[in-house]
Amino acid sequence: MAFPATYNFSYYKGDTYSFLVYPKDASGADFVLTGYTATFTIAESRGSGGVATQIEAFSNAQGTYVECVIRPTDGAQLDPAKEYVYDVEVTKTGETYNSVYTLLTGNISVTDQVTGAT
Repeated sequence: MAFPATYNFSYYKGDTYSFLVYPKDASGADFVLTGYTATFTIAESRGSGGVATQIEAFSNAQGTYVECVIRPTDGAQLDPAKEYVYDVEVTKTGETYNSVYTLLTGNISVTDQVTGAT
């Protein structure tokens, strides 16, 4: 598989932030996500086993990509004094075992909401 990849980004509190993940297989062809469930989790540290706050960041597997979204209400819970880690995973339930792949991982730095001068 041609993943996991790493993507680090800055998030501005109060904004909607979204990105798409287009996984490829070892030959470079599109990895078809039909039948997979996507999860986009945000935590304070790698391996902490839980979401940092009550963030329900949206993710959706569609054909050959996964869309990940941090909505303003979710992002408002991120603390600018902290750096967060995230993972984008897809899971496919099987008869014998489940297939779980980490597509993308990285760090999120948070910046307070930007307001214009009055």
